Amino acid sequence: MPKMKTRKAAAKRFRITKKGKIVRNQANMRHLLSAKSKKKKRHLRKRGLVAKSDHARVKQMLAGG
Repeated sequence: MPKMKTRKAAAKRFRITKKGKIVRNQANMRHLLSAKSKKKKRHLRKRGLVAKSDHARVKQMLAGG
């Protein structure tokens, strides 16, 4: 049986916590930042969680999950 391979694109975007939750970065922080308020940008810096409906798909891409 060959080794399970990790999807590198997914590995750069997602991380699994000790309790098994999948963490992601928020969108909308790449460009057009001058139009966004400081408060909006500050809240976008925080991590978000992947929806439960997507857990199985993301864990399959992260072979070690």
